[in-house]
This record gives sequence, structure tokens and C-alpha cells, in this order.
Amino acid sequence: MVPCAVLATAGGTWAAAGGGLGPSDTLFIAELALLLLVGRLMGEAAQRIGQPAVMGQLIGGLLLGPSVLGALWPAAQHAIFPSSAAQKSMIDAVSQLGVLMLLLLTGMETDLQMVRRVGRAAMTVAAAGVALPFACGFALGEFMPEQFLPKPDARLVTAIFLGTALSISSVKIVAIVVREMNFLRRDLGQIIIASAILEDTIGWIIIAIAFGLASAGTIDVWSVGRAIVGAALFMMFSLTIGRRIVFTLIRWANDNLRSEFAVITTILVIMAVMALTTQLIGVNMVLGAFVSGILIGESPILTRHIDEQLRGLIAALFMPVFFGLSGLRADVTVLGNSDLALLAAGLILIASIGKFSGAFVGGKLGGLTRAESLALGCAMNARGSTEVIVASVGLAAGVLTQNLFTLIVTMAVVTTTAMPPMLRWALARLPMRHKERVRLEREELDARGFVTNLERLLLAADDSPNGTLAARLTGVIAGAGGKPTTILDLSRSSGRDKRTWNGRPPGAAKSRRAAEQSDEEPSEHEVKVAAESALALQPDAQEEGHRNVDITTRQERSIRAVAGEACKGYDLLVVGVANTHNPSGGFSKDVSLITRDFEGPLAIVDCHRSSRGERPPERFSRILIPVTGTEVSRRAMEVGLTLAHAHDAQVTALYVTRTNVNERGRKRALAIRRNEQAVLKDIAALAERHEVRLRSTTRANMAPDEAILQEAKRGYDLIVLGVSRRRADTLFFGNTAAAVLDRSETCNLFVAT
Repeated sequence: MVPCAVLATAGGTWAAAGGGLGPSDTLFIAELALLLLVGRLMGEAAQRIGQPAVMGQLIGGLLLGPSVLGALWPAAQHAIFPSSAAQKSMIDAVSQLGVLMLLLLTGMETDLQMVRRVGRAAMTVAAAGVALPFACGFALGEFMPEQFLPKPDARLVTAIFLGTALSISSVKIVAIVVREMNFLRRDLGQIIIASAILEDTIGWIIIAIAFGLASAGTIDVWSVGRAIVGAALFMMFSLTIGRRIVFTLIRWANDNLRSEFAVITTILVIMAVMALTTQLIGVNMVLGAFVSGILIGESPILTRHIDEQLRGLIAALFMPVFFGLSGLRADVTVLGNSDLALLAAGLILIASIGKFSGAFVGGKLGGLTRAESLALGCAMNARGSTEVIVASVGLAAGVLTQNLFTLIVTMAVVTTTAMPPMLRWALARLPMRHKERVRLEREELDARGFVTNLERLLLAADDSPNGTLAARLTGVIAGAGGKPTTILDLSRSSGRDKRTWNGRPPGAAKSRRAAEQSDEEPSEHEVKVAAESALALQPDAQEEGHRNVDITTRQERSIRAVAGEACKGYDLLVVGVANTHNPSGGFSKDVSLITRDFEGPLAIVDCHRSSRGERPPERFSRILIPVTGTEVSRRAMEVGLTLAHAHDAQVTALYVTRTNVNERGRKRALAIRRNEQAVLKDIAALAERHEVRLRSTTRANMAPDEAILQEAKRGYDLIVLGVSRRRADTLFFGNTAAAVLDRSETCNLFVAT
């Protein structure tokens, strides 16, 4: 407790100097630092014993508050956290902002697509899991002695808050334990998370309505109707027009603002505006912050990098401060009062039985087995973070007394601490079904995949055959996962009039007419058609919510414009321009300029020998993909298989070794053979995942370029080659890629990392 002693001395000096007459910035910073330090240490300790970090942060607040430090060393506790309203308001302001930030994060973790996937089971679990404990908590509030109520004449609002605190589950804590048990992608794990998401959403709507009642001062038809209608209208607007507005604002900030963390600032402003909107319509800002998180989490431009930055800010600053202050406000010494201790025990018992029974019944009604329903009941009893937020909001609104707040915090700590071991015990008893095992193996393969983990695509293309093929490739990849795509249409740079389609290549009339009739640029039209075709091949596309691909098209007169766009957070740059090949060998200056400032993966199309000015074939039937066992060739294989699946094409995997195994020792030959078998086995698994017909062939004692070109003469439509960028003034992928680029008679696709 050395920090406490230092701060106690500082606090005593501040008070002696008359600092009690006004707020002290120094003491505020000291309080903040202590909450962060203790919260981090206690959170770390909690995680090491299998408990969520937020529980450690909450217990850290209890240690610093009247429950422990105040009981052992009252002078130090009062010096560090004085009771003056002016001083408390400073740290309370951070806490109130923390509530909104935590609700923003909770909303971002609300995966509505997961709810759609698990369907009936999650809905029945959520409905029963909310209804039964809410009824218990509401009944407790209705029959509670008046001395425990802040406003006896507003008993209904207090009862609603109690019911919500007992019925809601903490998505964050549930997800932490389920993920730790490696159950996040299991069928039951998804039902657990989806049920918690639904319960959270229902809970915050109920809380918003309760706030409307509390702010009205009286309980009448008008106040109830105003709160319900206001919440309903806000949700309807947010999930329709509001969603598009939020998406547009985030995209605009990402694509136009040059300052650091511009998207983070935009997200925080969106949260503040939506929170203020709900406050103005009489529903309270908690609903606005929560719904803003849902919309922001669904934004197609919210990359992992931006998401991690925002989560880092919340987890590092606002979570320890908020939960620390929540623990600080709770005084568990009041449990020495027999009446309050009895009420606390009753609250914990009612909360546990109500939640467990509701989730268990909901699971059975949803068609789950007894063991699965048992695990659901154990999981849904986790409260922790969400209930503490509910209690803090209720305390600030004056609908909960200090004692009731302490009892709810105690209930949250007890039930959340008991949940992890109970859930681990229940989940360990659940066998895995064959169908579930197959799905998990497929998802594990996808998790390590290149294409599946791409988030945002950038296409730089003109209306040449190369541009057409690049647009189709981009559409296939975008449609395979609903990936937002930006198209930089470079056709104007070659002098073509996009309105009249002058100078169109032979054979392009049909596609041009279709694009002209749809009022789309040719590249955009090709991307959309390919994306729709790829999407139609996914049986779960509707369940996943990928009904279309977000596409933005920009006209650019110069290829140098790509450099300015490339720095905006793209995962793959696809290039398709007429002037790809340098007559003297290698890639042209245009391609080098386009790719020079892009540090991520590239996909470059070249059909300069095969197309002879014509458009590439509408569909590929045979694709050749050389494989070496490296990560580079594996990524190329994934791209090729994605394209093959969309075109129903056959893929040939060509394995090349320079060593003639007959001229080496037996051990060397066996090692080479084992490596070849391992590579081809991995490729076969990828092909099976993509539902593509695969043929494997091997060539030994040959240079890779000669082997590729020789095999290509057997009649392939496309070669997909994995390459690595080399340091050079112009774009260079090595001698093998240069030979294929210069001598191949087919269309070529170079996938570079």
C-alpha cells in the first residue's frame, strides 16, 4: 500500500492548504493513476486464477473504497478519495464517459449475424432467460420494504431496474470464458453468445424505457407510451437510415482525413451524437451509445486495426477506472447488518435460480439436449460488467439506493465468480457431433487462410482485357466474403470517353452495353456481376448477411492517384491495366508506379500475349497453379481456388523440384518425397474446402520457369503464380516470374506478398 501512503500524504497536504475549497487537478491525476494501477494488477491476478479481468478491477475498487481501505485506514481513504462534491465530480465525469465507452464496446461486440445463424434456439433461450429472472427481480422490487427504496412512490421504476439487473447477462464475460474453453465456434458456444447478445439488447431497451419513466417523475400512460415509442422509433431509424449514415461517415473519414486516428475520432463523435439524441427524446443516452456500437461494429470499413485501437483505449483507460469506481462506491461492510445480509443472500439466490431456470427452460424449448441446456443455464448466470453498469446508471439516476447498489454489485461478483468453473464443468461433458467437427475443421482452415482474412480490396483497372480480368477476380474475392471494395477506374488516363465507350476493345460490346444500361462503369459492372455470382455459390450467404458488396468507384486520370488511395487501409491491391508488360522485359513503368507505395499483398493480371486485344474468356475451365510449400505459393493457391470455385474450373497443382532424386541418397530422396506429399496433402485439403476439382502433377530436375511453361502448353486458361517482391527500382518478382511474364502464352495472375 505504498502508493496509498504517498497519496494519503499528498491528500493531507492538499487539504491542509485549503484544497478542500475546490477541486485539485493533482489529486484527480493521482486518483486516476491509482485506479489504473490497482485495476491492472488485480485484473491480471484475476485472469491468472481463471476469472475475468473486470472482476479483478471491481475487486480493486472494493479494496480502495470504504469496504477495505476505509475500514483499515480511514484517513488514507478519505485523503485519496475525499467526499467533496467538486473533487468527486472530476473522477465521476471519467466514470460517466466510461459508461458510454463500455456500452459502445458492448454494442460493437453484438454480432447480429450470429443471432441470425443460430435462430430459434437463441431466441427461446433469450426470451425465457430474460422473462423468468426479470419477473423474480420485479416481484422482489414490488414487495421490498420501503426503507430500501430511494423513492417509495416510484417503486415501479426501482422494480424494473432490479428485474433488469437480475435478467441481463454479460456478453463480454460470457465470451471470455467460452473462448477460453475453445467453445466459441462450437454450436452451443454460438447459441450461448447469441443468447447473451439478445439479452443485452433487450435489457438496454428496458433500461432506456425505465429512464423515460424515471425522468417523467410519475408513472402514467403518457410517460410509458412516450418512452416505448421513443425507443422504438430510435431503433427503427438507427437500424435502417442510421446504419447507412454511420457507414458513410466512417468511410468518408477513412478516405478523406489525413490526420492520425481520424476514424477513432469519427466513431466517438457518432457515439456522442446518438447518445445525445436518445437523451433529447427522453429515453436516456445509454441506448444511444449501445446502438451506436452495434452500427459501428457492422461498418464494412471498420478494419481489425481500427477496432483494436478503439478497444485498446477502452480496455486500458475506461474499464479499470469505471469498474474501480464502481467497487469504490460499494460498501460491503453494510452486510454486517443482518437485514441487508439476508436481502443480499436472497438477491443472489433469486438471481441464480431465476437465470439458470430461465435459460434451461429456453434451451429445452429450443430443442437442445439436457446437457446443453445445463451448460446454457451455467453460462447465462454470468453478470459482472453489464450488471455493474446497470447498477451504476440506476444509482446516478436516483432509482437505486446506495445499499441496493452495493447488493447488486455483490450479486454480480458472486454469480460471475461462480460461473467460469461451473461452465467449464458443464462444457467438458458435451461430446462433439460429427457434423460439428467437420464444420470446425473447415473454419479452422479458413482462420489460417489468406482470402478469408482479407477485409478491404482496392482495384486499379482500366477497360483493357487486363482490367476486365482484374475486375472479375476482385469481384470473386469480394463476393466470397462481402468485402468492401474501392475501384480506381483508370480508363480516362488512356484517353477513352467513358460515356460513349469509344475505343472499346473487340468483343466488349455486350458487357459495355450492359454497363451503360445500368449506369455503371465497366469495371464496376464486372466486379458486381462476379461478386453476385460468387455470392450465389455460398449456401450460407443469406444467413451471414452478405447480400451485397459495398463498392465505391472513382474516376482517376493518372495512375499516380493510386498511391494516395493505397494508404487508406486496404488488404489487397489488384492491378489490371493495358500497359502491363515492358517490351524489353519485366513489368512496365505504369505497374511499377501503381504498386510502388503499396506495402500489402498484390495481385497483378497480365494477358498481353493470350488476348491479342480481345477480352479474356468469360469463364476459365483449367487453371495452373505452381506450388512449393511456401506461404507465398499457398496464398496464390487460395486465390486460384477461389477463382476456380466461381468458374467451376479444374485446378492443376504443379510441384517442381530441381533435384533428381535418382541421383541422391535414399534418405535425401525420402525427405524430398515426404515434403512433396505434405505440400500436396495441404493443397488437397484447401481444394476440398473450396469444392474444386484438383489434379496434381510433379516435375523433377527442371528449372521452375521451364516446368511451368512446359505444363502451360497443355492447354490452360490461366496461370496463378505466388511470388515475392524483390528490392529494385522497378517491380520485380524474381527470375521465374519474369520468365513466365515474358514467355507465357496464357493469362497470368501474379499474387505477391
